[in-house]
Amino acid sequence: MSIYRGFSTLQESKRFKLTDFELIKRDILNHFYLRRGEKLMNPNFGSIIWNILFDPLTDELRKAVTDDVKRIIAYEMRVQLDRIIVTEFDHGLQLELDLTYLTTNQTDQLKLRFDRDSGALTIVV
Repeated sequence: MSIYRGFSTLQESKRFKLTDFELIKRDILNHFYLRRGEKLMNPNFGSIIWNILFDPLTDELRKAVTDDVKRIIAYEMRVQLDRIIVTEFDHGLQLELDLTYLTTNQTDQLKLRFDRDSGALTIVV
């Protein structure tokens, strides 16, 4: 039995309904897909990462990204952030997030790549 139910307009599969972990991940990804301030009537929604992708990853910038990730995950009350790793790759930034789903106490890792060349966010499997 699923605890969380939702609807997705993305056609990643034949299903449009999402439940539990997949729904929570989709909600988190919605934050990361948008630049902070892009959402109408909610200027705090979204991420700063898109604005800093071309900047060198200094300690100060790494802290800003980490704080941004913490803010986004704190918005999602169904998960707890256990660990963040921010690294550079050839064309952008990669985040590794260790999450605990609070209702079931299960853990999962979410790896996200922000590619500055393509302007895309991909989930690394």
